Amino acid sequence: MTNGSRVRFKGAMARHFGDLRALAVAALLPLLAMHSQPARALDLDADDYASGAIPAGTNLALLYYQHAQRNKVYSDGNQVAGGDLKSDVGILRLVRFVDIGGFRADPQILLPFGSLKASNDLNALGSTSGVGDLIVTGTVWLVNKPDQGEFFGVTPAVWVPIGSYDKNKPLNLGEHRWKYLLQAGYTTPLGSKDLSLQLAADVTGFGHNDDYGPNSQTLTQKPLYQFQAWLKYNLGGGFDLRAGTSHFVGGETSVDGVASDDRSHPDHQRQVRLRVGLRARLALRGALWT
Repeated sequence: MTNGSRVRFKGAMARHFGDLRALAVAALLPLLAMHSQPARALDLDADDYASGAIPAGTNLALLYYQHAQRNKVYSDGNQVAGGDLKSDVGILRLVRFVDIGGFRADPQILLPFGSLKASNDLNALGSTSGVGDLIVTGTVWLVNKPDQGEFFGVTPAVWVPIGSYDKNKPLNLGEHRWKYLLQAGYTTPLGSKDLSLQLAADVTGFGHNDDYGPNSQTLTQKPLYQFQAWLKYNLGGGFDLRAGTSHFVGGETSVDGVASDDRSHPDHQRQVRLRVGLRARLALRGALWT
């Protein structure tokens, strides 16, 4: 499915924020999981691993919102149906930056929530609303050199299956299975601190969904590998230009032991994506908790 329109809003308040306008405050996380599609790995923004520069003792409360409308369905690169799938999904994120054994870390939890609604030719998919699966994660920076603009971090993550799920619905915000991810990311300047490169790789493992579909079948999935690269150029005044690409390998699903043969699925298999954007940052300051 392709995006017809997309609007994103981010709000953040922090204690001891400092000069953080040039730092990404959050990764691009999976916002929804369709019942018939395995979820992707953890997408990054252009400078997420530069967040190691945020001082220990900082608390962040972040709110994300995304409205998207998808109006085309593709199979093997060909449009096979029209219709509309609208999503209004948010994420509540709580983060604390700490020093552990001399290393900066940011333990955090994220809770997705929202609604999905299909109409027109996709009306049979129905609608759903509620919360998604809870995400428990955090990065540990093994290299953290803000003055030089160099960062290297390792990020484990666990998806706890508490999200809204109904086996009889084709659309769900929860996946009814555990997921585990391990990611490593490296950020370095290229010639000047205004131009930076971020590289990352991760692997996602999937638990079983033993209540998949109306017949309560068992959905399994092979590990999914993702490789990402971003270039970012600071324009000054809180603006920057960014371009990134990501490549997915693996993640084939099976239902009751029968392979789905979805290696070529355009949403998650052997896919290369290119993303280009212009970003402006606004930081709101205030005391949250101590």
